[in-house]
Amino acid sequence: MTVDKLRTSTLRTWKLFMSQERRYSFEFFPTKTEAGHEKLLNVARQLASYNPDFFSCTYGAGGSTRDRTLNTVLQLDGEIKVPTAPHLSCVGDSKAELRELLALYQNAGIKRIVALRGDLPSGMGMASGELRYANELVSFIRQESGDHFHIEIAAYPEMHPQARNFEDDIANFVRKARAGADSAITQYFFNADSYFYFVERVQKLGVNIPVVPGIMPITNYSKLARFSDACGAEIPRWVRKQLEAYGDDIESIQAYGEQVISEMCERLLQGGAPGLHFYTLNQAEPSLAIWNNLKLPR
Repeated sequence: MTVDKLRTSTLRTWKLFMSQERRYSFEFFPTKTEAGHEKLLNVARQLASYNPDFFSCTYGAGGSTRDRTLNTVLQLDGEIKVPTAPHLSCVGDSKAELRELLALYQNAGIKRIVALRGDLPSGMGMASGELRYANELVSFIRQESGDHFHIEIAAYPEMHPQARNFEDDIANFVRKARAGADSAITQYFFNADSYFYFVERVQKLGVNIPVVPGIMPITNYSKLARFSDACGAEIPRWVRKQLEAYGDDIESIQAYGEQVISEMCERLLQGGAPGLHFYTLNQAEPSLAIWNNLKLPR
């Protein structure tokens, strides 16, 4: 199938999504220091003025990291007054621990959860935790909490780096969706065609939940390259070579990155994407520059 035919087909399938309001959201990670936490809250206040649909906060299993996630989520939701979705991972936590967290979030009025398998510690194989896969976690949340939570799952347009192959990864996504997910957020990518192709594939398998593109602003090439190698996101050669050519010229890297990502987001929205989810890295300006370029509502 040609790219044009693929895009036309996707547009037809997404008439429903196009008729609904799109959703926009921002993701944070819990910090390790008080100074970092204060900065996070200041960034959150700035982003809150744009009236996003929700914030999300990444998760660390066990101990102090999990506590930082919990405290950050409750503060963003309760003090900043933006509905906040905690990430919940099944790696490293028992069912009892997950049950306790779900009850705590439910009692605190949290309405949305991002359900993930989580990263496997090196050498641990699949032996960590009672739940091994994200579809099992989604089923567990539904069993414990009914329909209280809107459940987000992860999508990988360029394939999860640990998946055996693309077909297996598509099948994994379908299992997660059918376990009771409401919508999905993708890993970031820089090739809109990979997103359209992924959505086309899962829709052909009967999965029609909204799949929201995850957007990573480009601000630092060396860090981006490391992130992308680790998570399997491909930086197109033409983008990579231009970023490399700028060397240490941070201003040029950021200006070029803003242009590339804004143009991709425009194409995604024109092609029917039901919203955008910004990976902020706890910074406001890079995401807001794209937001303003796209003239998104606030």
